[in-house]
Amino acid sequence: MINHDDYVKINIGPSHPAMHGTLRVVAYTDGETVVSADPEIGYLHRGVEKLGEHLSYHQFIPITDRLNYCSAICNNVSYEMAVEKLLGVSAPEKAQLVRVIMMELARIADHQVCVGILGVDLGAFTPFFYLIIQREEIYEIFEHYNGARLTNTFGRIGGVEADLPKDFEQRWKKLKEGIARANEETDKLLTHNRIWMDRTIGVTTFSAEDALAWGFTGPCLRACGVKRDLRKDEPYSVYDRFDFEVPVGKYGDVFDRYMVRMREMEESVKIIDQAFKLYKDMPADAPLMAKVPKTIKPPAGEVYSAIESPNGELGFFIKSDGSDKPYRIKIRPPCYMVYQAFPEMVKGEMIADLIACLSSLNVIAGELDR
Repeated sequence: MINHDDYVKINIGPSHPAMHGTLRVVAYTDGETVVSADPEIGYLHRGVEKLGEHLSYHQFIPITDRLNYCSAICNNVSYEMAVEKLLGVSAPEKAQLVRVIMMELARIADHQVCVGILGVDLGAFTPFFYLIIQREEIYEIFEHYNGARLTNTFGRIGGVEADLPKDFEQRWKKLKEGIARANEETDKLLTHNRIWMDRTIGVTTFSAEDALAWGFTGPCLRACGVKRDLRKDEPYSVYDRFDFEVPVGKYGDVFDRYMVRMREMEESVKIIDQAFKLYKDMPADAPLMAKVPKTIKPPAGEVYSAIESPNGELGFFIKSDGSDKPYRIKIRPPCYMVYQAFPEMVKGEMIADLIACLSSLNVIAGELDR
């Protein structure tokens, strides 16, 4: 046991800029070295799962927006797929393609925020502007599709509400060039920058064995060298029809978490290109919705359904009692599993490295606290 009286107690957050307003870490330090760090969560707890018991299946869709609000569309689709599994229906192929395109756009936007903020937290401000400009262009597409930018309430149980906008191809061509340009500039500014390398390489390394033991998924797990991606390993929607790579790191440090996300953005561009090509080949009058009753009353039973969200495995457990409201909803957020290992990751590191670690984990308080 650590005798905390022997060390200096430092409160980091929730008002510290690097803690993004809702996280607090109580750190005990020996000089600049972190002896222990106890994270405190719950500043953004809104009882999301309990709300699900009092709303109809349709009404809960906007609530899922507020989980990972950097990529709300992925939350929407994950929940909708869980309800569809409970109903025993599947969205039409054209709707699946629209979902994939929008989810991959959301993945790119999420990674742009993570990499950009990681740079800001470590004192490299310029890449943030390159990346955030392109994120805004993605939000323009979202807004053009359904009128919302951040909390999209995208899709419906059984499919999607509309075709892609008629000018999507033109917008995507321009956006694709912008994403490539922003990533190239970010790579030039950071990847081989001596200061960046010193601040990220070998910082808060985590082994593959430890990552698996703590329940890591997503980029943080792949950064440790584990090639695990639900889009490949447990294909859902129409992901089994696309050719893409699963980037992995080796040491599980801040640098690997950064590089995995940079490369994943490139792979998402490839997926969108392939999905849009298939979409264009679909008949104009191809259905976008499965036959789903207006008032959804699934048979009694329970399901678990998960997708590969930008941060990892995002799953919904739903239990039905046959009524128009879920009897129980339980969310499996990737952030929670990653953040529980945070004290282990920063033990023995410098205080400044604690900030770098947290930012590279991309902890989103909305899904962490729920």
